[in-house]
Formats: sequence, structure tokens, C-alpha cells
Amino acid sequence: MYKLLSVILLSLILTSCYSRMVTRVTDENLVIFPAPPDTARIQFLTSISNSIDITGQRSGFMEYILGKDEGMPIIKPYGLSIHKGKIYISDTMLGGLVIIDLKKHTFSYFEPGGRGQLKKPINCFVDDRGYLFVADAERKEVVVFDNNLKYVRSLGNAKTGKPTDVFVAGDKIWICDINAHKVLVYSRDNYELVNSFPDVDPQHENFLSSPTNLFVTGDKVYVSDFGSFKIKVYTTSGTYLRSIGSYGKALGQFVRPKGIAVDRNDNLYVVDAGFENVQIFNKDDKLLMFFGGNYEGRGNMWLPAKVILDYDNLQYFQKYVHKDFKLKHLIFVTNQYGPDKLNVYGFIELKSKK
Repeated sequence: MYKLLSVILLSLILTSCYSRMVTRVTDENLVIFPAPPDTARIQFLTSISNSIDITGQRSGFMEYILGKDEGMPIIKPYGLSIHKGKIYISDTMLGGLVIIDLKKHTFSYFEPGGRGQLKKPINCFVDDRGYLFVADAERKEVVVFDNNLKYVRSLGNAKTGKPTDVFVAGDKIWICDINAHKVLVYSRDNYELVNSFPDVDPQHENFLSSPTNLFVTGDKVYVSDFGSFKIKVYTTSGTYLRSIGSYGKALGQFVRPKGIAVDRNDNLYVVDAGFENVQIFNKDDKLLMFFGGNYEGRGNMWLPAKVILDYDNLQYFQKYVHKDFKLKHLIFVTNQYGPDKLNVYGFIELKSKK
């Protein structure tokens, strides 16, 4: 009898210890942008703020037996990257990264020691090999880890530099250095510095006052210049092309531009921590729409920092999509404050009626 009870209890622990709380999306609780009657383009799907959002919440029965599970929090996130179903989040208060495995439903802290110790990780990037690059503003270096999260080396000048973002494309590593007012380009093969730009005086239009974030796509490098309230665009060789936006509170202008991303249609997504939203511009730099807004509830933002786009992990968030919509790609936005630390949105289109 005792053995039978033990088997039953073990089964309950394995099968009902955690129960995911997935709210069915209805016309009443749907959060979409833009609001009706305009055609919906983006749906807020869910948010992730602690380990319980990933591993699941204990059922009432297991909470009675094991006690309440408070979970491990995301404290103050900034940058993030996603690779093979894993989300890597730079947490400036943690002094490390949060790593979420969507397939295995695991949530863990990465707090390396020794030569890989992090102090204030601002941004991160995982390349196609699974190597992790972390821009640490307080350590003043980009720290490199291999695909087993083992320390490889560091990049940059810890005495004079201050990296704020890192991006890997092709055989190059691109780093924003706010102290140098430049983008530094390293070889991914031997980690040698191969280029830096722009090399101009502060009065020039293409000078980078306070470069904080960057995105590389095709033959272009997009840089979020916090100091000039613009997004500046260069070729991958460093030739200045144009700037997008200006200071102001009108649509298409910026107050505190931060994270940026470019989708497969060359639309530019820009986080503005002042407006607490993300603005989307087309390839001709015309404003298409914005989403988010000052935090009042689900789908809003609270000091947003980073935006990334993902086309490979739609299956993990399909359950949150309204039945009338087709999910095209995912949009992740970090919030440094508030209850929703990582907002997940879907770029959607209306399904054709049969």
C-alpha cells in the first residue's frame, strides 16, 4: 500500500507539479496595434518576467505539499539575443545573463567567474556557432564565450573604451564604443581590429555622439545614436549614407532612441525609451506605425531598451495567437522596469476567409 501511494505521489509530482497558465485569446482580451478600426499588424502575445513563466506554476495541490514557488526573476534586462530556441538576456542588475530554453522549459542564470566575470552586461549576441558575445559597459570590454559558455577572450580597450552593443555578421564582429564615438570592426577569425568608423570631427553629420545600439544587415550598418536623437546608416565599409529621425515629440521623431532591428522587408524597428514604444519605418524611412506606449497594462512598455526579431521559434508562441491571425514573425522587447520584463509580440496578418 505504501509503495502504491509513493508511485501515485511521484506521478503527481511529475505530471502536475507545474501547470502552465495560458489564457485563451478572445476578442475581449486581445491586445493589438494599431487599434481598431485600423488593420491589426501586431498582437501582444505574452510576457516573461521570472522562471515560473517558463517552467510553469505549481498546482494548488503541489503548492500545498511543497510550498509557494516565488521563481527566479529577470531583474533589469537590457539586451537580448536568441539562438536555437534559447533566449539570452543581459541583466544589468544581476551582473550576468538570464538564459531561457524554450524547448526544455528551463530558466537559469549565467554568472561566470574568473576571467569571464561580468560586471554590467548591457547587450549580447549569439552567433551561428553558438558563441556568446557580451558587451560589458562597466568592465569596458566585450567578453567572448564558446558554445559551452566557456570563457574564450575579451575584446576592446578596458582603459579607454566603453562598449555598448555587439553584433556578429559574416566574418566580422561589430562593436559600438560610446567613448570612442565609433563602430569598431574585428575579425571573427583572429579577433584583430580591422576597421573603425566614422573618423570625423564632432561637427560632421556622420559623427556618432553616443552610439548605444547597432544592427547589421546585408551591406548596411544601422547605429542608434542616442546623443543626436537619430539612427545613422553606414555601409559595412564605413561610408555614411543617411540618418533617420530627429529630436522631438512628433510621430517619427525620437526622444531616447535605443535598441534597433531590421526585418526581412528592410523595415526598421526603433525602441524609444522616452515614448516607451517601438516605431517602425519602411525602407524609404517613412513611419509605418508604432506599438507599445506608456505602461497601463498588458502590451505596454516601461523603459524599454532592446528589440529583436525572430522567425525561427514561432511554434512556442503560436498558442497565444488569435485564431483569426497568421503569425509571421516574433518581436521581443525588454522593459527595464515594471511587471513585464520581456514582452513578446507577433507580427500578424489576417487569415483569408474560406
